[in-house]
Amino acid sequence: MSFYLGWISEAHPAVPAWVTLLFVSILTAMILCLAFEEKLHAKKSVIAGLFAILCLLLGAVFGLLPFGPISVGGHEINLPVYIPAIDWGVIAIILGSSLFVDVTSRTGLFTWIAIRLTKASGGDPLKLLVFYGLMTVVFSAVLNNVTAMIIVGSLSGVSLKKLQQEDKLLGFLLVEGLLTNIGGLLTLVSSVPNIIVGNAAGIAFIDFFLKSSAYVLVATIVTIALGSRLFGIHRLSSEEEREQARELVAGFDENDGIESRFFFWFGAMMTGLFILTIASTSVLPYIQDLGMGFVALSFAGIMLVRYKAVADKFYEAIDWDLLGFFAALFVVINVMEHALVLQLIGTGLSTIIDAPSDIAAAGLLAVSAIFSSVTDNIPLAAMLAKILQAREHVPEQLWWSVIFGANLGGNLTPIGSASTLVAVTIIHKYKIKLSFAGFIRKALPYALVHIALAIIYVLLFF
Repeated sequence: MSFYLGWISEAHPAVPAWVTLLFVSILTAMILCLAFEEKLHAKKSVIAGLFAILCLLLGAVFGLLPFGPISVGGHEINLPVYIPAIDWGVIAIILGSSLFVDVTSRTGLFTWIAIRLTKASGGDPLKLLVFYGLMTVVFSAVLNNVTAMIIVGSLSGVSLKKLQQEDKLLGFLLVEGLLTNIGGLLTLVSSVPNIIVGNAAGIAFIDFFLKSSAYVLVATIVTIALGSRLFGIHRLSSEEEREQARELVAGFDENDGIESRFFFWFGAMMTGLFILTIASTSVLPYIQDLGMGFVALSFAGIMLVRYKAVADKFYEAIDWDLLGFFAALFVVINVMEHALVLQLIGTGLSTIIDAPSDIAAAGLLAVSAIFSSVTDNIPLAAMLAKILQAREHVPEQLWWSVIFGANLGGNLTPIGSASTLVAVTIIHKYKIKLSFAGFIRKALPYALVHIALAIIYVLLFF
């Protein structure tokens, strides 16, 4: 610690070491509060917002913040110091994507896909696990982890109940919960850590997909295979059982949720176009300057035309707590940067980052996974992205180590990601007992395999 204090004093004499340590304690307190938000009965946005207020106030008291005009588009304008601290591109992507997915889900498209897969399985438990597992990964990549878990988890409960296979529900829901974090690695916009770290590293959408898809494929196969083995989910053994299962799934109607056939096909077309446009944003003329946030908001606006008279209902459904949390988090991280907290953490991690490349990549991935398992992976990703951005010539391995670690750490504990928390909530809804420690015991084999595969993948292919 004395080394770090000496480094702060010598490199940045304007910021006393004790001030930096004060902000370290504030950051630690915020992380602990976020980890125990349920115990505190407080939303993430409230926790982060209060800490943002405290950080801004102390930043002003200690003269850390850069007050005055800033340059925007070549013009100097005066803005509150916390406005430029927020990454509005990230906020726009989350807001636009959430609105687009919410409106598109009203077409019945996602339910239609899910039920068609259920019928294709013929009610066979192992086929159903494979189909639902693949659907979870795709939905997590295209929609978001929480939405994917809600759709697939709810359908799993209904399907297994009708098939009289409720004893396998725990295995299905646990595997699906873990696969949401695997699917979250597939594209640049599949999870918020991807957006934050990918933007900081300058990784294009197509490049991100090409480099992550092989790992996602292998990890998905391994997860489903482990799930089948550890939870005893096997093929139906007799023709009589298979025939009975086929009759049961025949009662599912994929058209129930479709209110308009035209709107259904319009939603399908727009979903495909949305994915294509997001994927090619970095090379499209004019669009590349406007960014992915513009694309997400534009597609949301187009889809809202269908419900133009009741658009406010969709605004009510937006996760404002999540958006408020991000805005406040960016403010906190920005103040921490001015208080030299990020430099201090970067110095602490320098023994890992400055190690030989393979050791650095493996160590950073493991550390990211461990920390993201006990606290929110978003502030972790934002902080590590800032630390790596401040360094010169950062190897590509390190950026991907943070991406893999921040996503996969969510599989170690039920509080490691929102989607695993949703999976546990659905498990409890069906009166299945699963404690915090019980989740860790059942998920640990999967998580260790995921992290080990990620380390091998990063070392071999980056």
